[in-house]
Amino acid sequence: MVRTILSFAFELGVLVFVHELGHFLAAKRVGIRVLKFQLGFNPTILSVRRGDTEYGIGALPLGGYVKMAGESPEEGPTGRSDEFLSKTKWERFQVLVMGPVMNILLALVVTAIVLYQGVEKGAYEDQPPVVGVVAAGSPASKADFLPGDRIISVAGHDVSTWEQFLIAVGAKPNREIEIKLLRKGLEGTRKVTPAVVGQSRFEFGDIGVLPSVHPHVRSVQSGGAAEKAGLKTDDVVVSVNDQPITFSYQLKEAIAKHPEEQITLKLLREGQPLTIAATPAKNGKEGLLGIGIGDETIKIKPGVGDAIKISVQKNVEYAGLIFQTLWGLATRETSPKQLMGPVAIAQLSGESAQMGLIAMLTLMASLSLNLGLLNLMPIPVLDGGHIFIMALEGIARRDFSVRVKEKMLLAGFVVILMLMVTVIYNDLTRISWIERLMPWR
Repeated sequence: MVRTILSFAFELGVLVFVHELGHFLAAKRVGIRVLKFQLGFNPTILSVRRGDTEYGIGALPLGGYVKMAGESPEEGPTGRSDEFLSKTKWERFQVLVMGPVMNILLALVVTAIVLYQGVEKGAYEDQPPVVGVVAAGSPASKADFLPGDRIISVAGHDVSTWEQFLIAVGAKPNREIEIKLLRKGLEGTRKVTPAVVGQSRFEFGDIGVLPSVHPHVRSVQSGGAAEKAGLKTDDVVVSVNDQPITFSYQLKEAIAKHPEEQITLKLLREGQPLTIAATPAKNGKEGLLGIGIGDETIKIKPGVGDAIKISVQKNVEYAGLIFQTLWGLATRETSPKQLMGPVAIAQLSGESAQMGLIAMLTLMASLSLNLGLLNLMPIPVLDGGHIFIMALEGIARRDFSVRVKEKMLLAGFVVILMLMVTVIYNDLTRISWIERLMPWR
């Protein structure tokens, strides 16, 4: 719990600091007097004044703000040249946009740092999505998917890699989608409804197709059941009892189900097919062969230039997915249950902290990109909403009255409040003991 709270505070603190620093630096650059720069919300527990600006830390670490002179008509601006509303629309635009821009830049920089350290990923992720296995009884099997099918697009969006395919399908749980595929040179379409994967806290769709990869044996325990059966290091496990095996977790589950029962393993040894029988030893209630298992992975370790280039490519791709998700929410094609609130983000922060610094930085980059893009949405209250109002004023060639702006901001506040209620409800349903108190679930 302590680790979760500390890691969440660290992640959120960095994101908010970078965001508000963008507003602060832009305000200083165009000559706006900054009254206060604070991390966290009131009450202020620590502050120091330097020149015209008070720098503070609030007791509630869930945000932060930059307070500029004359930024609100209600405060009665004096008309001094160093006030926010005294500046031109272009200058005010720079101040508003720099918060989200700094978050996007943080995502690019952190992603590049992570990539430069080296990333290990599934060997299949960057390969074309050619079906290797169709799970029995899955939505794909009912929709006539076959091994060898090359998936072209999902719900109208082209997919060129397994990673893109899995993300596209994962975003559509319990939603019927159309998938285009290529079979023996002929293009066809299939309508399929992705099922929700397992008992995950986050709704993620799956249709039951897997790539043509298999786990390999990394090590064999001396005197164990695997050595007695003749398994060797670097053997590739294709199936267990004629059930296809794609990932290491499937192999572990298959072995665990058969303590002291003979199983048949089909292998590839130096590229040649081989079948052997093995009897897992009993370990508690589970079977154990005594092998180390690994998935087919590749390690990417680019130089500085390539890391920056790949970071830009990845963030552009992820930005497109974020906008697709937002559009899907607006058109009800994407389930709102996929949205996360502060509780879920805190849980992810704690889990990433356990995995190490690289995992924390990866999560930070993702959150920073989301924060930057969401703040650019044209919803009053957000930075993008204020920019949108200024754009409307520019088109109308007049400033709106305080009353009109108040109504627009109120509408934006209602939208944000509804969104917050949704994500907090989602967070609570992911906590098992709280979900049990919800009889309608």
